[in-house]
Amino acid sequence: MSEKKSLEQLREEIDVVDKQLIDLISQRARFAQEVAEVKNSSPEPTTFYRPEREAQVLRKVIEQNNGPLSEEEMARLFREIMSACLALEKTLDIAYLGPEGTFTQSAALKHFGHSVNTTAFTSIDQVFREVESGASNYGVVPIENSIEGVVNHTLDMLNDSGLKICGEVELRINHHLLSKNESLEGISRVYAHQQALAQCRAWLDLHLIKAERVSVSSNAEAARIAGTEDNTAAIASESAGELYNLNNLANNIEDEPNNTTRFLVIGRATCEPSGNDKTSLIFSAQNKPGALHQMLSCFAENGISMTRIESRPSRREMWAYVFFADIEGHAEDEHVKKALAELKECAAMMKLLGSYPKAVL
Repeated sequence: MSEKKSLEQLREEIDVVDKQLIDLISQRARFAQEVAEVKNSSPEPTTFYRPEREAQVLRKVIEQNNGPLSEEEMARLFREIMSACLALEKTLDIAYLGPEGTFTQSAALKHFGHSVNTTAFTSIDQVFREVESGASNYGVVPIENSIEGVVNHTLDMLNDSGLKICGEVELRINHHLLSKNESLEGISRVYAHQQALAQCRAWLDLHLIKAERVSVSSNAEAARIAGTEDNTAAIASESAGELYNLNNLANNIEDEPNNTTRFLVIGRATCEPSGNDKTSLIFSAQNKPGALHQMLSCFAENGISMTRIESRPSRREMWAYVFFADIEGHAEDEHVKKALAELKECAAMMKLLGSYPKAVL
């Protein structure tokens, strides 16, 4: 049995691998520059960011990963490499629902990496308008939480806007109790978004039952306020605590450990098939018996799984409703194309919101 390598030997081998990594990443970056040259020389309109291509790369990375790094960690590393290489072609401007330090910003950076420009906006309407005007390339907005349900404002904006969904992000939500104080003793008020207060109710009842609970516009705003007041705390993300220089009094205080929020990436262009896609659409039923059953049968009879359906008032006619649905597959897939054509025939209205790659981790 050979002797164990010395620490010095291991460090020398790591240095060799690091040099190889640097050379390979630099080579990949040079390829990205060549891709930009080819795209810029084309007479056709140039699209630098291809979400379906990035999804395919990340899936391949996960498939080929043999450890010891987790699939999530390996995907995160490659996302940052792709983000830096894309910035050599074009730096993307990303609008998101702010303020700075929100989970929506975390979702934007998880999807696009850190080599982009992110700008916070105070409402979902503003994010949509920023992308519609062309001032930002893409926007990121919340659509649903696994505990609290759908974000109706986002659904309403999708109904009214001409933007397309071109991606989705799933983000595990870990809530932390942040404060200028160094312990729970003396905390008399807790700030948070109303959903965060609801998601941490059991923990608050057990540890801070006497503290006043104050709802604010966002958890990041809660952290900002907590940074200006004594004997107060905020429920917010770790990044918000770092942003406002707060102490972390308790970690992961959410009542449900699998608390996850889904975000949508919105843009002006459509996505090509990636091989593992999802399609979102809106439709409304004609006023006749069995109309909804007939429309849903279009998916079932073509072997298409519907992963979500929500109803909302149409806001155009009293007591009229529209249905928001997510189905598996891309609109260009033959069985999906057939189902959508059949749905269009029997629906009072149908609008395709976009086909896009399913979230990768």
